Amino acid sequence: MGASYQIPIPGVQMGHAIDQRVMTGVTACLFEQPAVTAMHIMGGAPGTRDTELLNPEFTVSEVDALVLSGGSAFGLDAATGVQAWLKENDRGIELDPVRIPIAPCAILFDMRNEGDKNWGQYPPYRELGYQAMQSVSRNVDLGRAGAAYGARTANTPGGFGMAGAKLSAAGQVCAAVAVNAVGSPLVGDTAHFWAAPFEEGNEFGGRGYPHPWPADAKQGRTKSGQRVAGANTTLALVITDVALDAAQAKRIAVAAHDGFARALYPVHTPADGDLVFVASTGQVAVDDEALLDLGVLAGNVTARAIARGVYEAMADEADA
Repeated sequence: MGASYQIPIPGVQMGHAIDQRVMTGVTACLFEQPAVTAMHIMGGAPGTRDTELLNPEFTVSEVDALVLSGGSAFGLDAATGVQAWLKENDRGIELDPVRIPIAPCAILFDMRNEGDKNWGQYPPYRELGYQAMQSVSRNVDLGRAGAAYGARTANTPGGFGMAGAKLSAAGQVCAAVAVNAVGSPLVGDTAHFWAAPFEEGNEFGGRGYPHPWPADAKQGRTKSGQRVAGANTTLALVITDVALDAAQAKRIAVAAHDGFARALYPVHTPADGDLVFVASTGQVAVDDEALLDLGVLAGNVTARAIARGVYEAMADEADA
C-alpha cells in the first residue's frame, strides 16, 4: 500500500485493520464530535447494523463513528470492537449511569476470495474493529486496504479510494469508498475508467475515455459466478463540514449515489448492497444554493473515489 489521502475536514480521522490470512479488513471513521449522519441504500442486498436510527424520523441523528467491514454478515461484529474503543474513551450518548456509543456499520461480501475463512469459533471482526480505531489518523491508506482488502470487481481488484472537493461558496466534501462491485469500473475490456470525465490531476492515471469507443462497452462485465444477492457491494462514506440536518444529509446521500452510476457498470444490481453514508461535522453554515452544489460535488467525489481506489489497488496487486 503506497498511496494515501489526507482527510481535509477537521475533526475526522480514519483507520484500517486487515487480516491477511482471512483476506479481509475493516475501516473505521471517528468523529471528534458527534456528526449528523444519514444513509441511503440502492443495492438489492445490503447488510447493516444500527442504521435504522439514521432515518430522519427517528430519535438519534448523530454518531460517534462509522464502520465499513468485509466479511458479509460476520463483519457486522466489527461495530462491537469500535464501540469497545469508544466506551474506553468515554464517547457516546449519556444515559445515566452509562454512555452508549453510536457506531453504525455496513458490510461487503469478500467471502469468495482465496483467504482462509476457517477462523474457529468466532470471526476476527470484533478485534479488527478495535484495531482500526487504534490506528485512526488524518492520513489514510488507499488501494488494498481496510474494508476493501479482500474485495474485487468484475475484472479488477477492489480497493479503498478517497477524493475531495471544495464548494464554490464555503465548505468542502470528501468521499471514502470500499469498492467490491459486481460490475466493472472499466469501459469494456480497456484500462479506461468510466469515471474519467470527473478525474482531477491524473488521480487515477489520466487515461481519459478510449478512442475509438469499444463496440462491446455496453455489455456489462460481472463477477463470474457471483450474480447472486449479497455477494458483492460497494460502500461509500461522504463527509462534509457543511452544516446539515438529518433530512438534508439524506438528500445528499441520494445524490451521492449518482457517483456510483458514473463509475461502475452495471451498478445498483440485485447482487449488490450499494450504500452511502453522509456525515456532517457542521462547521460551515450555507444557503440552499450551496446545498445544491454540495449534492453535485458529492456525486463527483464518490465517482472519483471509486476509480482511485481501484487504480491504487491495481498498482498494489502489480507490486505484490
